[in-house]
Amino acid sequence: MTHDDPTPQRSSSSTLLEIRDLNLDFGTPRGRIHALRNVSLDVPAGQVLGIVGESGSGKSTLAYTVMGLLSENADVTAGSIVFEGKDLLKMPAQARRALLGDRLSMIFQNPMTALNPVRTIESQMIDIQHHEQGSRREKRARAIDMLHRVGIPDPESRIVACPHHFSGGMRQRICIAMALLVKPALLVADEPTTALDATLEVQIIHLLKELQKEIGCSVLFVSHHLGAVAELCDRVAVMYAGEVVEEGAVRDIFHNPGHPYTRALLECDPGRIKKRTRSLPTIPGEVPSLLGSKVGCIFRTRCQHAFNRCVQENPVEYRIGLDQVARCHLLDEERLVSV
Repeated sequence: MTHDDPTPQRSSSSTLLEIRDLNLDFGTPRGRIHALRNVSLDVPAGQVLGIVGESGSGKSTLAYTVMGLLSENADVTAGSIVFEGKDLLKMPAQARRALLGDRLSMIFQNPMTALNPVRTIESQMIDIQHHEQGSRREKRARAIDMLHRVGIPDPESRIVACPHHFSGGMRQRICIAMALLVKPALLVADEPTTALDATLEVQIIHLLKELQKEIGCSVLFVSHHLGAVAELCDRVAVMYAGEVVEEGAVRDIFHNPGHPYTRALLECDPGRIKKRTRSLPTIPGEVPSLLGSKVGCIFRTRCQHAFNRCVQENPVEYRIGLDQVARCHLLDEERLVSV
């Protein structure tokens, strides 16, 4: 393993979405919560980027920030989100809203609440095509075709039903159909399989993979399920307590993790447990409070390899091989030893 320039440059030649030095706070009665800190990511055109991490790591917050669907107490304090060459954070509100359901589309986490319960699937799928040209009959035909492609049986008759007539798995298929119906350039999927059982999860992942390849869109895929990320994604970013601690190709991250937190996450994956056991491995300790400013490595209180520098200094990105970066002082120590 080699470590080169500690501040690697990112390529933007075929990048659809560029997030640079993004910082976001939530105002609360107890003070400002620094939910995202110096987040920088690229989503290449036509590829799937997975975002993984424990609950509370900032995955969904990042997804909602990209979509502009934040609560009133959220405040982006620094950074940029450049989509198709334009900074979303500097766009007028109306122009940014016009991208939603057109160039940007989203699958929400809970299919049981993502659809309007008192309107038919037909009316909702026609409404989401408001950017598209054509008559209501043409839009209905496109909706039926997409329902067929996501595996809804007898879509011609089922399209007039309301959401409560469908199971959770079928509703999630409908949500995927609606998100992809507009042929977005970027699909943001916020843990789309969390509410589903294991069998349905596999089906949904395969469906997403097939449709993504067919449409050619990029996907920002938020998940805590490492197996789903390994199956679907081209690249993966590991988040911890509002920071991206490691990023790279899926194969590199899974086979050669550079950050202690990434290694700990992989060790906790039930799919990697070879022996029968009654207890699943966990990462000791708790995610730290995000109130106030932080000095040093945010993971140090839970890291078995922490040393003095981890307390005193914020780690920067170090390159591992050709296409992988991680924020860990250990990588710099190894680099210095190898020189």
